[in-house]
Amino acid sequence: MPGKRVVVTGLGALTPIGLDIPSFWQGLMDGKSGADWIKGFDADKFRTRFACELKDFQVENYIDKKEARRMDPFCQYSIISADQAIADSEINLETVDRLRFGVVMGSGIGGLQTFYQEVRDFSLGDGTPRFNPFFIPKMIIDIAPGHISIKYGLKGPNYSSVSACATASNCIIDAFMLIRSGYADLMLCGGSEAAVNQAGIGGFNAMKALSERNDDPKTASRPFDKDRDGFVLGEGAGCLLLEDYDHAIARGAKIYAELSGVGLSADAHHITAPAPDGEGARNVMKSVIQDAGIRPEQVDYINVHGTSTPLGDIAETLAIKSVFGEHAKNINISSTKSMTGHLLGAAGAIEAIASILAIHHGRIPPTINHFTDDPECDLNYTFIHPVDREVKFAISNTFGFGGHNTSLLFSKL
Repeated sequence: MPGKRVVVTGLGALTPIGLDIPSFWQGLMDGKSGADWIKGFDADKFRTRFACELKDFQVENYIDKKEARRMDPFCQYSIISADQAIADSEINLETVDRLRFGVVMGSGIGGLQTFYQEVRDFSLGDGTPRFNPFFIPKMIIDIAPGHISIKYGLKGPNYSSVSACATASNCIIDAFMLIRSGYADLMLCGGSEAAVNQAGIGGFNAMKALSERNDDPKTASRPFDKDRDGFVLGEGAGCLLLEDYDHAIARGAKIYAELSGVGLSADAHHITAPAPDGEGARNVMKSVIQDAGIRPEQVDYINVHGTSTPLGDIAETLAIKSVFGEHAKNINISSTKSMTGHLLGAAGAIEAIASILAIHHGRIPPTINHFTDDPECDLNYTFIHPVDREVKFAISNTFGFGGHNTSLLFSKL
């Protein structure tokens, strides 16, 4: 689709394997597992007692304590990742038109901890309706971009998109469309999640979506391994600063990569399970390749959705084979969820960042925790170790409950 070119000029990430971009990338290169026993609450009675929580995170190192108390953790994470992206971009906010600078940040679940705590406190009380006056503004998903815009005086488009685990990628796509259409010059975009709590673990356990490998948490996230048994819940945030190419060149910005195309599709199949033949994933990858105006055989790397679920990994493998044919085996593929866990509404952002950094550094992140080959998963998943390779074109896939499918295609400038 013709329009403005869109580039990435700033990155921010708060993840279970690193609390900023350099440490996140180093964690990926080291094949670091972010999984461990849950420390945020007593999980002894849950079927899953581990997750990928943020390590050594103290909110007061980033946000004033009084302000932080008025925010759910998902909102705190969102603001911190946006702060990092702004700093990384080295943009002078005094010289840009803030009416053309917006924010699209989402969350798959939003203020789940706030909701759980407030309702629990009420149910344990005497029935008198006593609720924190910040209950609603702490919980609602759109409050995160609201806080970011207020902090920086950004008066362009400001909202959230929500599509479960595809949320962050949908937010990136929305921001991309706004710049490509000429409606904005700069957009902060991505997603955050803070669902490692009683309601999050209990709810996903009830769905039988989580790994229950309590005997070996560090290796529980096993994308494409024959013995995979579900995903590992993660938390954190990722934020990209997208910018009109001409605007970025005019200010002498550092450019990581170009966002050359986007793809959207729906499975129209089931509320949680993927289409078994990978139809939705196939359609969305075809769409992103067409939108970017490249040939399938030009794709070097795919950061797959790769959740470590029995059905999902096979469906995505089938989709890749269908789209790329013989070239599928020449593509380096990896699931960084093997290290970070599944960050739900933040997954698309941190995985887009991993894809961008693969282009920037010429290195493919690995898929760790591989022990047993699955004959139905027979592509080049870059197991165990990173691989040096020039990456000119990279795809990041993210899929969500409800059958939402997104693909982002980044290219080297």
